[in-house]
Amino acid sequence: METMALVTPLNLIAAVLALVPYLVVAFSPSSSAARVRSWPVWTRIAAPAALAIPYVLVACGAGVFRWGWFALYALLPVAIAWLLGDAASVDAAQRGNWRDFLVLITLGLAVDLRWFEGAWPAHLAVFNKVLLLDAGIYGFVLIRELDGAGFDLRLRLKDVGIGLREWAFYMPIGLLIGLGLGFLHPHRVWPGVLLIAGAWFFTFFFVAVPEELFFRSWLENLLEKRLGRTGSLLLTSCLFGLAHFNKRAAHFNWRYVLLAALAGVFYGRAWRSERRVGASAVTHATVDAVWSLWLR
Repeated sequence: METMALVTPLNLIAAVLALVPYLVVAFSPSSSAARVRSWPVWTRIAAPAALAIPYVLVACGAGVFRWGWFALYALLPVAIAWLLGDAASVDAAQRGNWRDFLVLITLGLAVDLRWFEGAWPAHLAVFNKVLLLDAGIYGFVLIRELDGAGFDLRLRLKDVGIGLREWAFYMPIGLLIGLGLGFLHPHRVWPGVLLIAGAWFFTFFFVAVPEELFFRSWLENLLEKRLGRTGSLLLTSCLFGLAHFNKRAAHFNWRYVLLAALAGVFYGRAWRSERRVGASAVTHATVDAVWSLWLR
């Protein structure tokens, strides 16, 4: 009954509206950027206020609408677009401006510390993550137009090959350390092809791609011109590991932090091989799917 209460017409419409910006840009990044570039400046900055519509639909349907949360979801994406528009004008070399890092810190902490999830009914806080992802995509991909970000999910065979290669490099290391620390626990089960495929595709689109966008396409990409390839890879991997400090535990989960940081090195290697988010997301999704199905 609880599940049925979540699947309402308003929630379904909100889900479509939240996912469309993500998927449209993911599968047509160049044409999306060109279209937004043709708009008047005020339209480009104001347009992401429409990301508040899914909040209105879900919150009104559940009877939990609050004007403060509406203002947040309408104004935060606009502020991000404005800041990154300014960053584009003052940092044409894309070495990373304080505005870029302010946006990244805000988005990262808001998701990791669940700042805004209280706006949503129980079990629907996933909307928060998707809307913040949309705001980041609009700002960094369509307004900032970061070079070499590689947000294009029209996967090539080479993307899959690179992604699986880095997964194969990481898995023996992750298994050795994870089993040795007692963090991983193997399960000899075969859940079936459909469940395996479903777990992989869900993880790819809703876990791997958002995290790879943030840590590799935006953060590592911006840091690379300041710290070099090795420095940016290592720093981003450490930050990626620390972002997992409160996962699967009520306290600082140092085992998860360590394994995630090591995995981040291989995710970063996959991304920078061809500067394609699709490649690192393949590595990421495969690691997570294997862990969730056979090692959790």
